[in-house]
Amino acid sequence: MSKSASPTSKSVGTTDAHPQERIARELLTQSRPLFLGVDGEGAAHYWDSYEFAVAVVASEDHAEKLQLAETPYDTLGEWCEYTQDERGWAVGPHVGGSLVGDIARRLNT
Repeated sequence: MSKSASPTSKSVGTTDAHPQERIARELLTQSRPLFLGVDGEGAAHYWDSYEFAVAVVASEDHAEKLQLAETPYDTLGEWCEYTQDERGWAVGPHVGGSLVGDIARRLNT
């Protein structure tokens, strides 16, 4: 059997998603949700623009999908501000703006 026909081989160019991203994909409609960041408690946040929902993945056993319409927050920006106030961001949030804007903000801090 050739290597390409092996049942354990992967197609060229495929990668395994990070475990938290895999869980978010299972919770959300969008096959490639936007990674927002990791909060101060280590939970990863992913955004699904189709559902207008956030998946918060703390671990394989603790993940939830939150529809913004079912929260007091109307926008993704408000969700990110809430997360900043409640838990802080260890990584991110990666929302809006541009790479140039992100770099400029870093240089000014």
